[in-house]
Amino acid sequence: MYDVSTRLPDFPWDKLTAYAEKARSHPGGIVDLSVGTPVDPTPLVVQQALVDAADNPGYPLTVGTPEVRQAAIDWLARNHGVKGLTLDAVLPVIGSKELIAALPLHLGVGAGDLIVYPELAYPTYEVSAKLAGARGLATDSLTGIGPETPRILWINSPSNPTGRVLPPDHLRKVVAWCRERGTLLVSDECYIECAWDAEPVSVLHPDICGDSHDGILAVHSLSKRSNLAGYRCAFVAGDPAVVGELLAVRKNLGLQMPGPQQVAMVAALADDEHAAEQAERYAARRLKLRGALEAAGFTIDHSEASLYLWSRRIAEAGGESCWDTVAWLADHGILAAPGEFYGVAGAQHVRIAFTATDERVDLAVDRLTR
Repeated sequence: MYDVSTRLPDFPWDKLTAYAEKARSHPGGIVDLSVGTPVDPTPLVVQQALVDAADNPGYPLTVGTPEVRQAAIDWLARNHGVKGLTLDAVLPVIGSKELIAALPLHLGVGAGDLIVYPELAYPTYEVSAKLAGARGLATDSLTGIGPETPRILWINSPSNPTGRVLPPDHLRKVVAWCRERGTLLVSDECYIECAWDAEPVSVLHPDICGDSHDGILAVHSLSKRSNLAGYRCAFVAGDPAVVGELLAVRKNLGLQMPGPQQVAMVAALADDEHAAEQAERYAARRLKLRGALEAAGFTIDHSEASLYLWSRRIAEAGGESCWDTVAWLADHGILAAPGEFYGVAGAQHVRIAFTATDERVDLAVDRLTR
């Protein structure tokens, strides 16, 4: 019998159940800052586009409409300086997580192949390697890879969980290294418009990759920028040959973004005003939470972008384990994600999201500073 437990790591969030119950029992209830799920309304311009597209009886195409692909191209050019993309270089996907999890498998990566991802990383990169039966290596150092040629190298800037932004010089170095070895470089840029103390740059920008997107993909999502997590709207862009390989497999699997969502995605990508308004909300919540955490004895590392504060607590005995910090926060009615979820290097950090409502954020601030 097939046993998924032999191939995949345990789902980490199950380990938080007891701490969630503890936080939930606090007077006033839980302030859940463990998951970065949007809580603010979906923009009206997007809602109206979805309503207008509700009469949609036919099957959508896996490749997506020309309109949705052009909207992605226009958005990348307008907001992130990406040039030279054509319609065959963009593919809409049903949320970025399913793409990330299945991309190696869909590209024929298998046993014996190597997939490299950041030392502190979104767990789905590791899952993608295990699903494909490949070897995974968590490292931030190109020299740490040694003489091997990975099939895929993942980078994530701005980072989940740390909020770290990779500087342009480093991105150029990674692009050159991957091209020399024939490694596919995939850049997860889902938080690129959630920047506070740094300016993230896309790996597809000509200052980074030159006048060619060969051997490069970038993954983008509207979940955070446009509060569309429930719509599952994302896309991948870059090397047309690799995008074509993904399309060929996804056609056979019936992985099609629903037609109404594609219309909504066009509306969201074309409208920058709602994204700027949402960024202001997040910036205000971030400022409040950061001040409260620091007042409570926390140190904030990186966190120059994304929707999280990468935090560690200094107790009387020194730096404490992430689980002790999770327990301390739960005693105050606050739930955070232990850094261990993202790699062994996160053993003394917790990831604290500032995606909760203003009311919940203010409650967390009160509990931390009381």
